[in-house]
Amino acid sequence: MTAALEASLARIGRLDPELCAFTDVWHEEARARAEAASRLPLAGLPFAVKGRAGIRSFAARRLAAAGGVPVGSTSVPGPGTPWRTWGQGAHGRTVNPWRRDRTPGGSSAGAAAAVAAGMVDLATGSDGAGSVRIPAAWCGVFGLRTTAGLLPSPDRTGLASPGVLARSVDLAEVFLRQVTDGYAPRPARLPVPAVYSPDLGFAEVTPEVADVTRRAVGRLVAAGAVRLVAGPCELLDPAEAWTAVRAGLPGPPAERLRAANDRTLDALFSRAPLLLTPVAPTPPHGHEGPGDVYSTALTWAFNLSGHPAASLPAGFTPDGCPAGLQLVTDRGTDAELLGYARALERVLGPAPVRSDG
Repeated sequence: MTAALEASLARIGRLDPELCAFTDVWHEEARARAEAASRLPLAGLPFAVKGRAGIRSFAARRLAAAGGVPVGSTSVPGPGTPWRTWGQGAHGRTVNPWRRDRTPGGSSAGAAAAVAAGMVDLATGSDGAGSVRIPAAWCGVFGLRTTAGLLPSPDRTGLASPGVLARSVDLAEVFLRQVTDGYAPRPARLPVPAVYSPDLGFAEVTPEVADVTRRAVGRLVAAGAVRLVAGPCELLDPAEAWTAVRAGLPGPPAERLRAANDRTLDALFSRAPLLLTPVAPTPPHGHEGPGDVYSTALTWAFNLSGHPAASLPAGFTPDGCPAGLQLVTDRGTDAELLGYARALERVLGPAPVRSDG
């Protein structure tokens, strides 16, 4: 993996001045780790961590102990930024590798951009409202938010869970295998019974995103990977409840909404093991801000409920931006979720390579 490390560092050196995905790059530290890491299970696999504090996270420490080599910290929203779909790297504002005039999403902004541009194949992230899934969708990579409580998290509200952004489901499984104890793969039996909800009953999804995800689901059905189960998934809009919980003020209205959505999801997963939705309701917005539509509209319900959820590349909107298909499974079924994602990835194809960064 020494060659892989040098290739990663060289690509960062070439591309990051324009993409601004990294806040720090640890050239000498990474090279010093490489020889010993090559004899461990991950054999020196280069990876990036979210934010400057990311190297101290549980996931990063487990990956490094298994022979991964951290190469640098990735950008997160900078001071004074009112929205979380932005990143501030060492060289400036983080840009989307597919369109420089668009944001990569956030708050795992640099992690998604780094993986999409091939600077690393894997990066740690965290997801409190969609902060792994949204940048994964907007940058065209795979992103996983783990079940609440599966891995240690510094977030006392319980909304944020550790996650990973990766070039493939297989690499995301490498992450989960190393950061959890007793991990066992759960290959999917096809076709997977699934409920498809284009809007969760309340979200306003732009036509171009709706079309990409609808076509992706159609391909999955036609290929025999998915069997759609009749019946909607109509949740209550979680915006006010999420905001109250994040503020540490989860009063009776928030708890009633949370309980109602939990009942709906429990009933859904009793009849199908997989829920499919768009990840974000819009394509990535420009750097001036998100406008009137919350990019979290379709993701933060599952932060409130604690379910594992993933973003799988689904295709491109007409303006050349990636869109993601969200996969949600029951609590504690992270291995099953990866099994379903792998089966669906075989149909939809792996994450596209942005070869020119």
